[in-house]
Amino acid sequence: MRILKVEPGRFPFEKDMPDTLEAIQQEVEGLFQPVYMEEGVILCCNEEGKLIGMQPNRRIPGDIICGPFFLVGDDGEGGFCSLTHQQIQRYKEYFREPEQFTGAEPELEPRMDFYWL
Repeated sequence: MRILKVEPGRFPFEKDMPDTLEAIQQEVEGLFQPVYMEEGVILCCNEEGKLIGMQPNRRIPGDIICGPFFLVGDDGEGGFCSLTHQQIQRYKEYFREPEQFTGAEPELEPRMDFYWL
């Protein structure tokens, strides 16, 4: 499937990868966490990136993603699929510039959210 890979300090780039758990974990260098960006687009990052001290990468609304991540399509049935050309272009522009961080950003503090009914 066609993804958009975003690494700390680098420009985003397109890449083909197999749709397997092993390939996903290899791309994020560990356990992965899906973050829904918009309908049809999922950001996959290392779920422990902040806890294990991975390098800050990019800001998203309300957070900073640490470590490498990629964007992939959502097939609407609980699986992944290739991004469309338009999605790739949109997120290449969105994450175009590598960001600089001081290390003092509050979003870099590890946190856990608990939900209960």
